[in-house]
Amino acid sequence: MDILLVDDHTLFRNGLKMLLDTLSGYDVTGEASNGKEFLELIVKHDFDIVFLDIEMPEISGIDAAKKAIELKPDLKIIALSMYGDEEYYDHMTGAGAKGYLLKNTNLQEVKAAIDTVMAGGNYVSQELMQSMLRSYKSVKETKEPENELSEREIEILLLICSGLSNQEIGESLFISKRTVEKHRANILLKTNCRNTAGLVMFAIKNQLIET
Repeated sequence: MDILLVDDHTLFRNGLKMLLDTLSGYDVTGEASNGKEFLELIVKHDFDIVFLDIEMPEISGIDAAKKAIELKPDLKIIALSMYGDEEYYDHMTGAGAKGYLLKNTNLQEVKAAIDTVMAGGNYVSQELMQSMLRSYKSVKETKEPENELSEREIEILLLICSGLSNQEIGESLFISKRTVEKHRANILLKTNCRNTAGLVMFAIKNQLIET
């Protein structure tokens, strides 16, 4: 499995590379120190997984992810961040990242993220997931959805939680991106959620998906 590491801190890249080198079948075959180098590399080479830092010079991880997905829609990106912040998570998943890890995570979780994303799933740092769940419960504890979700809305909610973009959801369900956006807006309104992270928490709380 070919892995690309994108981070402006050489020591962190070296450390992550050393950890990944201890795993059989996981090979770091490319490195980049900023978003510009990253985009140049993916045009020339194919990688199975990209670990992408969010805060970098030249081009931010969020903008780099958007451009990378435009170039290679099937590219599997796992975001790396120092911050367990719901907003960063929402921006990166919106940009097309399939995974989100905190930089203080252990090797076992890194491997779990790789395996989950390679299998077509969406992975969120367990530390961030628990933090969001606690926050969601404290804010939403007394609130119930204003209206029950329709079967179509539940279907779209589950696809959102699996990490698909509006475009990908539309293609999966044979509806337009604009229609997906309208459904998404209705789902946010009905569930009292502000963003994708909130929808994931709603789905977990209501046992629509498992952690």
